[in-house]
Amino acid sequence: MSAGLALPMVDLVAPDAAFAPPPSVELGATPHTGAVHLNETADEASAQLAEAAGEALQQAADAALTVLGTLSGALLAGRAALATTRVLASAAVRAAGEQRCLERQEELSALAAEQWRDAAFAAARANARRTALLARASRVARTAPGDPPPRPGLPPPLNPAGSALGDFRGELACFERALESAEAAQEAWEAEALTASLRRTDGADDWQDAMRVRRDAMLREHRERAAAVGRRDSPPPVPRSARLGDEADTAAFLERGAGILAALDPRADPRIAELAAEAVGNATRHAATNPRRARLHLKEARRFAERANQKAWRLRQDGERAAVQLGFLTMSLPEDQHLPGRDPEAEDALRGFLEEGVPLSPRQQERVRQRVAERHSALEALYVRDRCADVLNRLARDADGEVHVDRTRNGTVTLEWAPEDWSPEHWLRATLTGDAFRVVTMHAGTGTERLPEEKALDDLRCAQAQERLARFGELARELGLTVRFEMERTHGAVAGTPLAARFGERARPDDHARPGHRTVDGDGRR
Repeated sequence: MSAGLALPMVDLVAPDAAFAPPPSVELGATPHTGAVHLNETADEASAQLAEAAGEALQQAADAALTVLGTLSGALLAGRAALATTRVLASAAVRAAGEQRCLERQEELSALAAEQWRDAAFAAARANARRTALLARASRVARTAPGDPPPRPGLPPPLNPAGSALGDFRGELACFERALESAEAAQEAWEAEALTASLRRTDGADDWQDAMRVRRDAMLREHRERAAAVGRRDSPPPVPRSARLGDEADTAAFLERGAGILAALDPRADPRIAELAAEAVGNATRHAATNPRRARLHLKEARRFAERANQKAWRLRQDGERAAVQLGFLTMSLPEDQHLPGRDPEAEDALRGFLEEGVPLSPRQQERVRQRVAERHSALEALYVRDRCADVLNRLARDADGEVHVDRTRNGTVTLEWAPEDWSPEHWLRATLTGDAFRVVTMHAGTGTERLPEEKALDDLRCAQAQERLARFGELARELGLTVRFEMERTHGAVAGTPLAARFGERARPDDHARPGHRTVDGDGRR
C-alpha cells in the first residue's frame, strides 16, 4: 500500500477563511466538474463551499478588494499576540508603505495575504496602543497631584474582519492619526507634570527654565523615536557631550544638567527622576568651587536618567504586549467545542498590569503564555481543516473526480477522493485529526483473495497516489499551507468500505451534486 503522513504548517494566512459557512451557491454559479457529497451537520458545508470562496478570491485581482474572513482575522490576531512589539511595528510601517504605493498607483509585489497580515498586525498594535493609553491616562488621573489630564478622545477599537483591505487601510490611517494626537497630548501633560515634580524637589529653579526650553524638542524626538521601527528596540539615549574642564563655570554645568533632565522619558519613574534632578542641583551648586565634584554629580545624574528611560521603555513595551494579549484572549469567538473558553485569571492579571501597574508574577506570565498559545493553536487547527478540505475540493474539481466528506463530533475529518481516471474500486482516503493529515490508498473490500491483475492495479494506484499528493502540496501552498508527506510504499492497497456507502449508491462522474447538498440518511433519500 501507499500511505502518507503530513503535519500541515500555516505559512501565510489566506484572508478568506470564515467561521460561518458562506451563503449557498446556485448550481452553475462556479465551475465544478466533479461530485461533492457531505455528511454530518449543515454548518460543515463550509468545507465544500470554500471552493466558491477560492474562486471569488482568484477573480479579485486587486488585493484591495479582498475581504478578511472572521477565522482568518482571529488567527492573525493570535499570531500578533505571539509576535514581538518590534514585529508588529515593522508590519505597521509596511502597511503604511503599501497604502502610499496604492495612492501613487505604484505596483505592489506583496500578495493579498501578505498585505492583510501587515494590516492585521498594524491593527493589533494600534488597538494595543489605544488600550495602553486609556489605562495610563486613568492611572495617572488617580495618582497624579493637581488637576488630572483630560481623558483621551479616541475612536472605538479596530476590527478588520469583514472589511475590504483598501477600505480598512483608510480606517487604519484615520485611527492612527487620532491615536498619535491623543498620545502627544498625554505625553505633553506628563512632561509638564514631571517638570513640576522636579521643581518641588529643588528650591532653586534656575536650571528649570533651561529644561523647559529643551522639553519640546525632547517630546518631538520621543515621538519620532516611537514611530521609527529601527529605534524602538532601545530606550531613548541621554545626550553626551564633550568633557567639561576644570575651568568650566556654573552656566556650562547648568546647560549640561538641563539637557540630561530634558531627555527624561515623559513616563519616567518620578522617584528615579527626582534622584537625577537632585544630582543636577548638586552639580550646579558645586560647579564654581569644585568642578571635579560637579562632573561626578552630572555623571550620576546621567546614570539615573538612563535607568529611568530604560524602565519607562520596558514598561511601554510590556504594556503594548500585554494589551495585544488581552485583546486576543477577550476577542469574541463563536461557541465551538474545539476552541478553549475564557480564562478570567489570565485576563485579570493583564488588566491589573495595564490599569494598576501591578507586574505579572512568573506563574501569571506562564499562564498567559499558555492561554494565548492554546487559543492560537485551536484557531490554527480550524484553519488547517478548512484549507485542507478546500484543497481536496479543488483537486476533485480539477481532476473531474468525486469527493465524499465526513466530519465527526470529535473534530476528525475524513475525505475520500476518487479521481475520475481511477476505477470505482479505488480511492484515496484522507483523515485530518488535530494537526496530523494521513492519506491511504484504498480498494473496495470483497472478502476474497485478490487476483494477480487486481494486485497489479493496486500497485499502480499506490504509485499514482504520490503524484496526486504532489498536486495536493502545490494547491496547499497557494492557500498558505506547507504540507510535506512522508510516504511509505509497500505492495497492495488497503481494503475498506467507501464513505459513499453511507450516501447510498456511488454517484456517477457526470452526476453533479449541488454545492452544499446534504444527505439525510444512508438509503438514498435526500
